Amino acid sequence: MAVRVSAEDFDVKVLQSEIPAIVEFYSDSCIPCKQLSPILGGIEDDYEDKVNVYKVNVNFDAELAEKYAVMASPTILFFKGGEEVSRIRGLVKRNVLEEEVGKLL
Repeated sequence: MAVRVSAEDFDVKVLQSEIPAIVEFYSDSCIPCKQLSPILGGIEDDYEDKVNVYKVNVNFDAELAEKYAVMASPTILFFKGGEEVSRIRGLVKRNVLEEEVGKLL
């Protein structure tokens, strides 16, 4: 299961990471976010040691959501070398996420 990150550890875990990171901005009350959770869990399992998967709760870390111009949940950001390289908004199928992961690797 994806680890929750906050503004306090975002820089270290995501931006300074040696390997690419996927970050889902979510809300506890968001149904599509809940539906996306097992899909991201599968990505995390299949790409272990190649990609880190994290979650940011927009209710508790609104400043991160604002910094990255996240306007809706779920929004998935893909980071490589400390930079955002792409993003996806809304609930998507696994193959769409795998395509983005392929671009990261």
